[in-house]
Amino acid sequence: MNARQPKVPGPDHPITLTANPARVLVRVAGALIADTREALTLQEASYAPVQYIPRKDVDMKLLQRTDHTTYCPYKGDCSYYSIPNGGEKSANAVWTYESPYPAVARIKDYVAFYPNRVDAIEERPAV
Repeated sequence: MNARQPKVPGPDHPITLTANPARVLVRVAGALIADTREALTLQEASYAPVQYIPRKDVDMKLLQRTDHTTYCPYKGDCSYYSIPNGGEKSANAVWTYESPYPAVARIKDYVAFYPNRVDAIEERPAV
């Protein structure tokens, strides 16, 4: 049996998590899906930064769990949600690591959004 072996972030594949001081809002089809002042910015290797938003600041009733899953050797098993209000564009628009590996344990109970599958991910400066 070939069990999945977690990889640990390091110099060849760095991952950092930092608190985002901005207010982060996510909108789809005119609806405010998320509004937080507690986002975490995950920067992984050379990928674009991703805003992880606490589930408590997401209108989860506007999301619909899907059967789609993926795996990241650095973060673990990933589950997905669609946003029905957004139509086909918003299929599997939201992802979450419900049992993330220890190196990124802080993203447990957070979700992230694909920017091209929502209408806007807005960062407003803290006041």
